[in-house]
Amino acid sequence: LSICSRTVEPLEYYRRFLKENCRPDGRELGEFRTTTVNIGKCLCSITTADGSALVKLGNTTVICGVKAEVAAPAADSANKGYIVPNVELPSLCAERFRSGPPGEEAQAASQFIADVIENSQMIVKEDLCIANGKLAWVLYCDIICLDYDGNLLDASVFALLAALKNVQLPSVTINEETGLSEVNLKQRNPLIIRKHPVATSFAVFDDTLLIVDPTAEEEDLATGTVTIVTDEEGRLCSVHKPGGSPLTGAKLQDCITRAITRHKEVKKLIDKVIKSLTPE
Repeated sequence: LSICSRTVEPLEYYRRFLKENCRPDGRELGEFRTTTVNIGKCLCSITTADGSALVKLGNTTVICGVKAEVAAPAADSANKGYIVPNVELPSLCAERFRSGPPGEEAQAASQFIADVIENSQMIVKEDLCIANGKLAWVLYCDIICLDYDGNLLDASVFALLAALKNVQLPSVTINEETGLSEVNLKQRNPLIIRKHPVATSFAVFDDTLLIVDPTAEEEDLATGTVTIVTDEEGRLCSVHKPGGSPLTGAKLQDCITRAITRHKEVKKLIDKVIKSLTPE
């Protein structure tokens, strides 16, 4: 298979591989790229964060830093804190992205992350309340893509979960006499994470064929994509399908089944890394 045909007719080039149930990078259709996660202060670029993680999915590299601040809760939700996710796709991570305000893809990814947090109930906003009507935690979750080669959503959800599991919040009390908040940095508590959502993305080729964990090239050639988010109980948290080829019920069920299997792999990986960070 010549390189020429890949440049001139990339779709035909891919189809020849797909007929043999494999892909140009040597993976089977249902095979994920090598996935790694680093958690915590080893990430020198964001040592100011209260929690951080770096996830690599093949060449796609995403870093997440969580910064916790205190603020007054909203009047209509006096017992709730805030979670503010933001996805950045800087021009350095791929030629397709430009400098300047967030583009459409970054905005869509930020909204997707916000929906995952809400739908999965990974963090219950009531748990971020410090003093009802007076003080609550705000978690700023900045997800930055350092190297883009497709499947941004899976990497982003994984990095977010890993970074949140790394967060240690200082103890905060309100002084009864002065009414001011007092922070004890020596006494820290981990964030309460209720659910562990994991995203699994698929590209649809020629309206029928599903391939898992698509690269940027595969996403560009696909007739559609779909991302399934599940939690540790196998519960479906969200289905993200931004247009493209429709999926039959059977195909969608196949995606959900594969997503549940993928969840177990990711959870195992994250637990292993966290265990290695915990002193004996």
